[in-house]
Amino acid sequence: MSLFDMRGIFFVSRYCRVSCFGDVNPIRPSDGQIFKGVFMNRWLITFFMLFSLSACATSPTGRSQLMLVSPESAVASSRQAYVQTIQPLQKDGKVDSDPALSRRVRLITGRIIAQAIISHPEAKKWQWDVKVIDADETVNAWCMAGGKMAVYTGIVNKLKLTDDELAQVMAHEISHALANHTAEKMSVAMASSIGTLGMAIATRDSDNRGAIMSGTVLAASLAVTLPNSRAAENEADVMGIKFAALAGYDPRAAGSLWEKMAKEGGSRPAEFLSTHPAPANRQATLAALAQEMMPYYLDKKVRPVYQLP
Repeated sequence: MSLFDMRGIFFVSRYCRVSCFGDVNPIRPSDGQIFKGVFMNRWLITFFMLFSLSACATSPTGRSQLMLVSPESAVASSRQAYVQTIQPLQKDGKVDSDPALSRRVRLITGRIIAQAIISHPEAKKWQWDVKVIDADETVNAWCMAGGKMAVYTGIVNKLKLTDDELAQVMAHEISHALANHTAEKMSVAMASSIGTLGMAIATRDSDNRGAIMSGTVLAASLAVTLPNSRAAENEADVMGIKFAALAGYDPRAAGSLWEKMAKEGGSRPAEFLSTHPAPANRQATLAALAQEMMPYYLDKKVRPVYQLP
């Protein structure tokens, strides 16, 4: 029996009772309303399946990606979000308040951007920029779609990052942008919303709707959202360590970076429920990658620097 047939039976059984004589007595809306509900379920599922099949993309490492949101849309949204994030901080004097640190971040980032553009020429059109945000308790850095970046003073000062380690951070974040992970995350969120909407329609008259809906959200998170986030993190690690090595930064620093991250983070949830691979697993993977990247790092050629505004 198909899912659609089972859904129709569920819908009818909710609104019908069977008498002791075996006759079916309707205590439900009209047959037309039942048909409309079942048809809507079929339409939503069919539409989503067809739309998803037509919205697949391939990442730089060959991984399949769901792309319901175009990279261009993600760039436009990120540009607006960047302005909304940075402007209030600038008014409060929280942006680039340490000139020496800002110069250091810009030089390292500029060298990595130059390598990123060589590998991904389309990124030359991006409006690259990086800001250092004065927030000593925030251990974070990010790069939005389109190349808008921020580094928090907390990640540099609390972890006492070397230039090589800071390069790993920036290369990792830039790799997220180059691999269209922002558009992918937006697409996954959209897909999860569509699925949740379909379940809401299918169970709108169920006495157990609340329990079913909470289970649906959790299932979507475990089965769709989190695994994609973990895959994206692994992908950014692989791409980032190479960009940093090509830019002249020691790839072995990726291991020491995540050792510091592990100490800073303390106890962590199980890897299965984490958006990032567990530090021990990550360090092992990066240690192997570092050996592969050493020839790029040891190459004595001149490293170009992208001139940030």
